[in-house]
Amino acid sequence: MSPKQTLPLDGILVVALEQAVAAPYCTSRLADMGARVIKIERPEGDFARGYDGAVNGESSYFVWINRGKESIALDIKQADDLAVLKSLISQADVFVQNLAPGAVQRLGLGLEELRAQYPRLITCDISGYGTSGPAHQQKAYDLLVQAESGLVAVSGTPGPWGRIGVSLCDIGAGMNAIIGIQQALLLREKTGLGGPVEVSLFGTAAELMAVPYLQTRYGGKAPERIGLKHPSVAPYGEFRCRDGKDVVISIQNQREWLSFCRIFMQDESFAVDPQFDTNPNRCANRQALDDAIGARFAQFDRIDAVAMLTEANIAFGSINSVPDLIDHPQFATTAMAVGGAMVEVPAVPYHTASEPRQFREAPRIDQHGAQIRREFGTDQS
Repeated sequence: MSPKQTLPLDGILVVALEQAVAAPYCTSRLADMGARVIKIERPEGDFARGYDGAVNGESSYFVWINRGKESIALDIKQADDLAVLKSLISQADVFVQNLAPGAVQRLGLGLEELRAQYPRLITCDISGYGTSGPAHQQKAYDLLVQAESGLVAVSGTPGPWGRIGVSLCDIGAGMNAIIGIQQALLLREKTGLGGPVEVSLFGTAAELMAVPYLQTRYGGKAPERIGLKHPSVAPYGEFRCRDGKDVVISIQNQREWLSFCRIFMQDESFAVDPQFDTNPNRCANRQALDDAIGARFAQFDRIDAVAMLTEANIAFGSINSVPDLIDHPQFATTAMAVGGAMVEVPAVPYHTASEPRQFREAPRIDQHGAQIRREFGTDQS
């Protein structure tokens, strides 16, 4: 990306009263797109700064989702600092907040009132359970919403409950907030007016649960926890090769199934066996199906099994560790300065004419505080 190249959100000011993951994820991506993002932190800083010190002494969470922002530390319970925040909002295009339920209202920053005062302002409220309904005051974090929404109940294997290994609800809510803000900015180009964007972690997770919901409500049966298997597709899952290495396969249609039976199983009659001739029959007889396929995998080392799967044009993958991901030939990273040295972080998962070739640093606490106070007219010194 050329330094002089115009970015999609150049000239957009985002004020972010944010903490943790969901809102910072959203605003970091807005910063990547060229928006100026001013992050409001408590005097002690966003508590995500203390999650770990894995990246040159800095928090892996914080550097990942706060790159390219400016930081000002404010104690917004104090009148002078609250005035700074209000001054920032008065000039903002977008105001994002994910404080505890009711917190901004208690500060005199009701989002509806702000939009009435500043008609071009777009407000984005990211909460646990939304702004209305019986649970809207309930405090929420990612794991709690994973459990509350049913995600935990359809994930993993039978036995003790387990969380999904990344902050899926937070990340999904941040992505939904980006979508909503972009839509609001486009609409403002047509109408001249801002508007509200409301995103909840629970709503995000519930939408991810669309297929289990529909299967349960209209099919009469909830999906079971079946590990790496798929509740609606078979064969789908992991199989162990003779050398002890696992291969995960996914067969999505009859064409693939016939090819798999002919080339990998080397038994075309297997494809038309009444137990296995259609996907519903394969799911109904999954154990017998997996036993037969597992016996075939056990005859080959992984390299030979993969060669046959490739010939049959069957989708497959490995069960990789995090170190395996680091060494994966398809894994793309982008350079970023952290703690005085350059590190590699995962690249943005899309390609456009304006994607960053190097990420800007995440800010220190209040790194830009004095400059922001001067610029926005609250410090005339």
